[in-house]
Amino acid sequence: MQQHIRTIIILQFISSLFFLSTTVSSDTSTCLNADTSTKQKNCDNQKQTKTPNDQRKMSNADKFAELVGQDFPADALPEQQVYEHPLVKRYATKEMSFVWSPAMKFTTWRKLWIALATAEQELGIDISDEQLAEMRDKLYDVDFDFAAKKEREFRHDVMGHVHAFGEVAPAAMPIIHLGATSCYVGDNTDIVQIKEALLLIKRKLVQVINILKEFAEKFKDLPTLGFTHYQPAQLTTVGKRCTLWMQDLLLDLQKIDREIEDLPMRGVKGTTGTQASFLELFDGDHEKVKSLNKRVTELMGFEKVIPVSGQTYTRKIDYSVLSVLSGVAQSAYKMCGDIRLLSNLKEVEEPFSKTQIGSSAMAYKRNPMRSERVCSLARYVMGLPTAAANTHANQWFERTLDDSAIRRIVLPEGFLAVDVILNLLANIADGLHVWPNVVKAHVMAELPFMSTEVILMECVKAGGDRQELHEAIRVHSMAAGAVVKGEGKANDLMERIAADPLFKAVHDDLERLIDPILFVGRAPEQVDEFLEDEIKPILEANKDLLNIESVDDVNV
Repeated sequence: MQQHIRTIIILQFISSLFFLSTTVSSDTSTCLNADTSTKQKNCDNQKQTKTPNDQRKMSNADKFAELVGQDFPADALPEQQVYEHPLVKRYATKEMSFVWSPAMKFTTWRKLWIALATAEQELGIDISDEQLAEMRDKLYDVDFDFAAKKEREFRHDVMGHVHAFGEVAPAAMPIIHLGATSCYVGDNTDIVQIKEALLLIKRKLVQVINILKEFAEKFKDLPTLGFTHYQPAQLTTVGKRCTLWMQDLLLDLQKIDREIEDLPMRGVKGTTGTQASFLELFDGDHEKVKSLNKRVTELMGFEKVIPVSGQTYTRKIDYSVLSVLSGVAQSAYKMCGDIRLLSNLKEVEEPFSKTQIGSSAMAYKRNPMRSERVCSLARYVMGLPTAAANTHANQWFERTLDDSAIRRIVLPEGFLAVDVILNLLANIADGLHVWPNVVKAHVMAELPFMSTEVILMECVKAGGDRQELHEAIRVHSMAAGAVVKGEGKANDLMERIAADPLFKAVHDDLERLIDPILFVGRAPEQVDEFLEDEIKPILEANKDLLNIESVDDVNV
């Protein structure tokens, strides 16, 4: 009987499966065989429509999965659907952003066209004063939409702007860009922007060094643990450590000065650097071509012009410039890396505003987020010279265009990032807070071990046995170390020595013998000498830069 019942149940189950299969097959067949869009739409609606009971059966997780599976609505957040570069949107200053802005770039193109026409007129080319006046009057009348339209038409950005300039200065249109190639405006403008950006970097670097000078002077006598291998070593002072940061920045400043002084314009060179078009323009007069090159360089405010070129100036200049920026980034990373480690020790802290939140979860935290941001941006800048090196190495013969896209990125971004870094360094250095009692506590935890050699010498001078004293110190030091590491207690080495009759000669003088200032060597004097001999002359030579206030402050 039981066997019969089981057989009936199995047959019923198979029957139900067959019914379900034919139903699904029928629905699918109906959808596949729909011969009109209306039937197909009804079929789709039939499959997708959920009854209230179906909705009630969906869990919140199912509803969420359905939501995130949908396409992003085209009309949602329309103003926020385009990528924004965080370096520009979040960090970059107005000053450096302007240097690399379209306004600066394309008005510099126009200045170069005016300089070229002016020099050509001086050397005898038929260019009227009215044409030059019209060009000067329309320097800032740039119709970017018109230029973009012409660029799409010609597939050429320079010719787009030639026509945009000619549109507002029609009398000058016949002589705009006369004899020149695209790199005349492109490369020379890059050099102008690089120089302006270097001058801004120099100003801010000088200001950072000046702020650190005050810090070094203030804390030149405060003993602190030195570290080698990030293990406690001989004492130094807080101010002396600061001079290490300053020395790196001083070397960077010297390289920036040299870069500014040596930076040449590309000048007037023609399509492959031979000046052939200008030689034709001046009917074969070589001296006039040379004079044109020199005069345009002077009119643009430069003293040097690159002696020879292909179509472009050598891209090794870009590598040199980005290497200097990388040097600043390295110095900043080193300084802020030290500050981050000192922050962990609670000896030094960067500025922390009253309403600042260190962690969304851990409300008590005071993270060194500005120093961390410096390190993050510096890490990016330090990688840029590699891109410039590869670009220079891959320039075939007189020029290849594979330099263009990457240079539009790495040159502005290198300067934008270093500018932000220096703003942050100034902000950090100006509000850097030292906790002397914490510094001293760390010193005193290690100083007893460091002072044992002095104690040994004093006892020997008083008639003690050097070998016997040395062994006693070794035994006491091991025991004190075991207390510190094994029991987590304070270093009691001095108490052990004070209780040992072998060291009776110094018992009354122990406190003086372990004064931290006795263990910093010439650190305070080194600070004074470094500031006097190296820093103050630099600050005096650049004192005008110290009074210029930056447009932007650190807001995030």
